[in-house]
Amino acid sequence: QVQLVESGGGLVQAGGSLRLSCAASGRTFSSYGMGWFRQAPGKEQERKFIAAISWSGGSKYYTDSVEGRFIISRDNAKNTVYLQMNSLKPEDTAVYYCAAAAQGYGSRAGSYNYWGQGTQVTVSS
Repeated sequence: QVQLVESGGGLVQAGGSLRLSCAASGRTFSSYGMGWFRQAPGKEQERKFIAAISWSGGSKYYTDSVEGRFIISRDNAKNTVYLQMNSLKPEDTAVYYCAAAAQGYGSRAGSYNYWGQGTQVTVSS
């Protein structure tokens, strides 16, 4: 069992930066692939993939819209995964979720076994 708690969200102006953190409980954190997803405002919006990182941190994968602006990283000693978000745009406004995958990692939400409660990021123009 893994419990995930996101933090670091907030209100920022366009062009600014935020760093999200996701703290995980459980002794097996280092064996999980981790991902970040976001859900834009609106009831019908689905959670969309942002970035993922392998258990070792050696492999990373981003969706095209954030490539070059966002950086995913992890510190297995601290049971934490991060999402550094730079050059933020109003369209980045969403609730951001971290997720843990017991096997592998990837862009499909269905691949992930555990989810955090989300943290709101709002980018003003």
